[in-house]
Amino acid sequence: MSWQTVTPQPCILGESPFWHPHEQRLYWVDIAGRQILRTQPGLSAVETWAMPSEPGCIAPAAGGGLVIALRHGVFRAREWGGPLQHIATLDYDPQHLRANDGKCDALGRFWIGTLDETRVARNAALYCLDCRAGIPPQIERQLDQTVLPATTANGLAWSPDDRTLYWADTPSHAIQAWDYDLTRNSLTGQRTFAQFAPKPPGWQFDGAANNGGYQGRPDGAAVDVLGNYWVAMYEGRRVCQLAPDGSLLAEFAVPAQCPTMPCFGGEDLQTLFVTSARHGRGAAELARFPESGCVFAMRVSVPGLPVNFFVD
Repeated sequence: MSWQTVTPQPCILGESPFWHPHEQRLYWVDIAGRQILRTQPGLSAVETWAMPSEPGCIAPAAGGGLVIALRHGVFRAREWGGPLQHIATLDYDPQHLRANDGKCDALGRFWIGTLDETRVARNAALYCLDCRAGIPPQIERQLDQTVLPATTANGLAWSPDDRTLYWADTPSHAIQAWDYDLTRNSLTGQRTFAQFAPKPPGWQFDGAANNGGYQGRPDGAAVDVLGNYWVAMYEGRRVCQLAPDGSLLAEFAVPAQCPTMPCFGGEDLQTLFVTSARHGRGAAELARFPESGCVFAMRVSVPGLPVNFFVD
């Protein structure tokens, strides 16, 4: 299996990809570039949509358009390029925190993780926004430093039966799992799903085949129909496929040092897309991986779960 480059023009920090089954389009964001992008792979050019602040994550809406978590609030867009309707403000300081990894659950609630840009306080959190009952929306802080001190929320995903929720703190090199009750929207039974080795002291990109002994740290993730968890390993140059028990099934080298998040797409959901980053990367690394920031695609043998739609 080999990767194909989906987009010739790289993002600064590509994230939050999803496959829209009705449109047969791939959507994703460029956080640092402050834009949302979409394309029909192989059929059309990439369309871009400028945002007023950094878009951390997006999801398709059942009523059409998107729900968008920007640094300064959560917004609803009824159509591509249309006006942004403010629907919620999360209780964090946008001077130091912003929205990061997020997606919708099976009932259409929008989950949004945050990122602490100070890299000191470890006060990232995970919010659940429920707009099904109308205005005002219900906002629940599901996870924060009282449960799991975190700096960079990532790796959000659910098992195929919706009985397990996954969430990662990237700098901790760990992915956590909880027993999840979809109806009650409750989390219990926290445990470590996968723990990766920390970055070696003084590690720097050297282009070596073994990546200087560093395997990377968990960024965004997706789950396939068998319950396997696919995670992009930032600075690890790979995507890992983990079994439901957390054991490593396979790993796939990526043509970028910093893959950021996978998703499943294509008509049969057997194309694995992965976004990547070039933000803050050194000249030697970008010379070795000039397509850093592009979106890559690879055919896989097991279909993924379809995207969940936002309901309002």
